[in-house]
Amino acid sequence: MRSLTREVETPVVTTAGAPWPVTMRFGPGGQATVAGAGLMDIARRFGTPAYVMDEADVRLRCRAYRAALPRAEVAYAAKAFLCRAIAAWVRSEGMSLDVCSAGELAVARAAGFPVEKIIFHGNAKTPGELRYALDEGVGRLVVDDIAEINRLAALMPAGRRQKVLIRVIPDVEAGAHAAIRTGGEDQKFGLSIASGAAAEAVRRVLGQPRLELVGLHCHLGSQIVSTDPYERAARVMVRLLAAIREEHGVVLPQLDLGGGHGIAYVSGEPALSPSRLALAAATVVERCTAAGLPVPRLTVEPGRAITGPAGVTLYRVIAVKKALRHTYVAVDGGMSDNPRPALYGSRYEIRMIGRATRAGERDYTIVGHHCEAGDTLAEGVRLPADIRPGDVLVVAATGAYNHSMASTYNMTGRPPVVAVSHGRARLVVRREGQEDLMRRDVGL
Repeated sequence: MRSLTREVETPVVTTAGAPWPVTMRFGPGGQATVAGAGLMDIARRFGTPAYVMDEADVRLRCRAYRAALPRAEVAYAAKAFLCRAIAAWVRSEGMSLDVCSAGELAVARAAGFPVEKIIFHGNAKTPGELRYALDEGVGRLVVDDIAEINRLAALMPAGRRQKVLIRVIPDVEAGAHAAIRTGGEDQKFGLSIASGAAAEAVRRVLGQPRLELVGLHCHLGSQIVSTDPYERAARVMVRLLAAIREEHGVVLPQLDLGGGHGIAYVSGEPALSPSRLALAAATVVERCTAAGLPVPRLTVEPGRAITGPAGVTLYRVIAVKKALRHTYVAVDGGMSDNPRPALYGSRYEIRMIGRATRAGERDYTIVGHHCEAGDTLAEGVRLPADIRPGDVLVVAATGAYNHSMASTYNMTGRPPVVAVSHGRARLVVRREGQEDLMRRDVGL
């Protein structure tokens, strides 16, 4: 597939609008293309369900972050969606990468991602994951537990030092759902500033000759659409940097404010643009100047904001069923390839493509084919009144936390990932078939 490295321009990223890829086009007669590639052709060639990723959109969003935050490090959050193609795209756009498992690290290394630009996260890293990260020589490890400090130091080979960040809890609550708010007290991530755990972790890392404390890290939550939480977190984090200098005489050179930047899932919803996020960077500069601190290298970790709007999912309608109060449109995928509606009550924008119709529209409930009452993808969706089995639906903003959270529920294989660029479609992750599922079942 041709690279877009020198062939795309930085987009104007708005705070609200359509959730579709920047190259998405809807035409007459039900035509729909992404990056010039016909979605109906992709459905016929690769089958459904299928994830479709727009390479240009991913690259444009990487560039928007780097343009808005030219002095900051921008690290793509791999948990949103990672495959070797994505790793290659963000690598070529000059991004760093944060991973939170041995599997994500393995994919990054298989794609040739520079190890010095990898940040390894995790609130409960296993000894095996720590050994693997050290063997690979990851650039930074984020310490998320006091006991992890001694464990990590004991694994370090003689003559080497590992750069670490300490994840702290700034006690700033933010995020669209309780399950994805991670910046407040009394949850599993980070070390509490209020309880003194963060200060104790600083003392212990500074006392380990094989560990090099280079900065602090925090993460507030996900799907945050206001800059205010980041500005409040920045103030808390700079105060802690000043306290560390006061107590230990150490000036830490890095400050990581995490990610969680929100996107629009349906038209008109707010999103957090990189240019607005720069306000948090300005807060860091202002507070450091006031405290007489050198301004640290700022890191931000967008994940969903890079790949979410770049992806769509294609489904084929299997059945249309009229019930007492609702009319259900059942598709050939569901909660196994998109668990977010069941987990978080997430909403999506959905359209029918592939044919013209003059039948008008009505409300439908879109459900999956899984044996689960909660297998609902969307409610109150306006679709043509004559929708029928065989029609194709396209769902917006499925490039993040869909493939990465997919399962094999009901022994359903996970869909393929198709990358599109310059009118061409290319398979980058193949469909999981019955032979894949059976390969893991060793029998009696």
